[in-house]
Amino acid sequence: MSALRVLPLGGLGEIGKNMTVVEYDGRIVVVDVGLRFPTPEMVGIDLVLPDFSYLRERARDIEAIVVTHGHEDHLGALPWVIREISERHAPPPVYGGPLTIAMAQSKLEEHRLKDVELEELETADVVELGPFSLELVHMTHSIPDACAVALGTDLGTVLLTGDYKFDQTPVDGPPADVSRLAELGREGVLLLCGDSTNVDRDGFSPSESRVGRHLEEVFSRCEGRILVTSFASNIHRVQQVVDAATALDRKVALVGRSMRKNVTIGRRLGHIEIPDGMLLQPREVADFADERVVIISTGSQGEPLSALRRMAYRDHPQVQLKAGDTVVFSATPVPGNERAVNETIDRLYHIGCDVITTRDAPVHASGHGHAEEVKLMLNLTQPRYVMPVHGDFKRLRMHAELAAAVGVAPQDIFQSDNGLPLEIDERGARFAARERSGMVFVDGVEIGDVADVALRDRRMLSADGIFVVVVTIAEQDGTSVADPEVIFRGVPFMDEAGKLVDEIRDTVAATLHRAAEDEGIREIDLLQQMLHDALAKLVYDRLRRRPMVLPVVVEV
Repeated sequence: MSALRVLPLGGLGEIGKNMTVVEYDGRIVVVDVGLRFPTPEMVGIDLVLPDFSYLRERARDIEAIVVTHGHEDHLGALPWVIREISERHAPPPVYGGPLTIAMAQSKLEEHRLKDVELEELETADVVELGPFSLELVHMTHSIPDACAVALGTDLGTVLLTGDYKFDQTPVDGPPADVSRLAELGREGVLLLCGDSTNVDRDGFSPSESRVGRHLEEVFSRCEGRILVTSFASNIHRVQQVVDAATALDRKVALVGRSMRKNVTIGRRLGHIEIPDGMLLQPREVADFADERVVIISTGSQGEPLSALRRMAYRDHPQVQLKAGDTVVFSATPVPGNERAVNETIDRLYHIGCDVITTRDAPVHASGHGHAEEVKLMLNLTQPRYVMPVHGDFKRLRMHAELAAAVGVAPQDIFQSDNGLPLEIDERGARFAARERSGMVFVDGVEIGDVADVALRDRRMLSADGIFVVVVTIAEQDGTSVADPEVIFRGVPFMDEAGKLVDEIRDTVAATLHRAAEDEGIREIDLLQQMLHDALAKLVYDRLRRRPMVLPVVVEV
């Protein structure tokens, strides 16, 4: 009997870009194709994807891609994965719940990818995919149609929970299918790959249904305009904001492309109901009295190009924030985004806005279960082996400790890492040889492995600027035939710009003389290296900064 391999390509040791490869009898099912947003030091990078080279090389072996739900950290990389796989083989079908598939279709159409089979799967259905049987199990999260994925094989069942919480009073649909989870546990779960995002929080997560009444309470105290920012895919939260605005006779404007797109999809599928005549266009906001308006916006994570960030920096073409506006952050920062969120909040205060976060009022409920819910999942499913996923290393370890606390043998708990596959056969489970993994950067719409040197150069340019020094020399004897041209951008010069340029020209002349007279150097590459070293030292001595220095030597 073949070994079962579970290879995480993203989502371990980090929050985001979740992707797991399940392999059996030479065939593959990919669960989730997520991305994450760049950290501040990734200058000029728009998105971060998992390195899915392994899938590119195994394109012919992929039976299907299954997406647990429509959040970017589980779905966002789909267009790039499909494009890369399609270069080697016809793309595999994509499975998910109705809302998940609608969001997937929207993303693929945006990238002009049309020949992809998209399959809506009801939670009661079972689909045969080569040596796998696929079943989706209904879960509750901060978006409709969130599911766990049960992949059955001759060896046993792998259960990947996706993101979940055990919300007993969800705002949309029934609670998580606890009975089916328990049935799977009785039938025998070979491996549980469980969400670790909130494992560091005690107790149970609060219900989403409590958020609506608190939003209405906050709104009732606001005299001016209200702006609520949340994840664009948090369909439940959008509905609750609309309900609170309706109760207080306010109109609603949707700002941000992804917000408008997801609300359109949600309305079409019946997940959002907005009364006729309630929606405003962003350009119409200024035409209504402040106390009649609620704006729902993207940007809860401080993303550089998001609508809220642009409003905070007075750069939005349609909505201008002003003193007296109230901005409600109906989300918590994803780990790593705290700095960007705090910068946005500070700019809002500078404008004169009032800001309300989860520290001030319970205006957000996480979609991820706390420690007691993680224990409940473990006890319901009674897995033979456990591999914590979806979390940084601290959370993965805490999840492992909880598994041990509920009775899973420590030797059956595997704290893995991206690229480290777990192999299971009749003899037991063990880690196998590491596969390639890591990050792939999206710069614009192109993807590639932006080298460390490129990111270092971008950070240097953003912090200290650039000097370009063009030197013209005679081909016959290497002497300078014109004054060096000095071009600088982004360099804080104070008042001595003219003096420093004169010193740069003197340094160029001295370096060329030394190269020609003392060392007999005439090669362009060596001259440029000597000029770089001399000029970099001069600039640092004068400015105590290290801008990029680019000497250009031209022979005439």
